[in-house]
Amino acid sequence: MEPKHPEVVVELTDTDGNAFAIISKVRRALCRGGVPTPEVHTFVEQVMSGNYDNVLITCMQWVTVE
Repeated sequence: MEPKHPEVVVELTDTDGNAFAIISKVRRALCRGGVPTPEVHTFVEQVMSGNYDNVLITCMQWVTVE
């Protein structure tokens, strides 16, 4: 499945496993990638709507994760 913004690449291998650290890193990457603010807010709402597994799955649905 292709992420919504495949041009935005986020390396999570050396990121703190804390869900908030992951969300913050992906949110910053979306902003730097030129994704409109309302869409970034949608990402944050979706990623915060579940458990840790939801965080990882949602991030992979939105950006290219390495």
